[in-house]
Amino acid sequence: MILDIKRPTFHIKHLSSLTSDVWIKLALSNPIEILIDHAHCERKAAGVAIQLMFRYPSEPNLAEVLSPIAREELEHFEKIINFLKDFGYSLKALKPPPYGSELAKRIRKEEPYRMLDSFLIAGLIEARSHERLSILALNSEKKSFKRLYESLLESEARHFGNYWNLAQSKFPKDETFKRLEELAIIESRILSETYSIPRVHS
Repeated sequence: MILDIKRPTFHIKHLSSLTSDVWIKLALSNPIEILIDHAHCERKAAGVAIQLMFRYPSEPNLAEVLSPIAREELEHFEKIINFLKDFGYSLKALKPPPYGSELAKRIRKEEPYRMLDSFLIAGLIEARSHERLSILALNSEKKSFKRLYESLLESEARHFGNYWNLAQSKFPKDETFKRLEELAIIESRILSETYSIPRVHS
């Protein structure tokens, strides 16, 4: 086990807290389970992008942003599955952490706030994924795992930017920032209450 935990030198913008050492040690002790869970995360992220396209089919410029996200998420899903196969593992069902479902409860039901919250929560999840994959890339002892995490990092950051730009393009800046701050605090609180299972967002 790595004793001296390395952290990214950059700050992940808009997250209200840093990942704890408890999660880092848990994740590093269970690399295969973390990867299987991340494969599920990529699949779910593709589903979110597609769902938003179907929910708002006439929204200007939405499909042009979301379709590439969905495609890239599925490419990463396939990449992780193939990586796992090389080590003799395959995708399996895992008990999900409460992270995603708890965040989804904070999406307001009435429009246009439902759209705003959907963009911001999708972006926060991408931002947290970027932070945690950065930590795993820095601390993983196996070079193949390190390279895999590094190959996924850039898109996680870009996808957060995509969702953030969508929110800012369709809603007033002050309202968007205020709501993002509220949701970031909630996101942090959800994570602070969950460390029992090795998951990307536990």
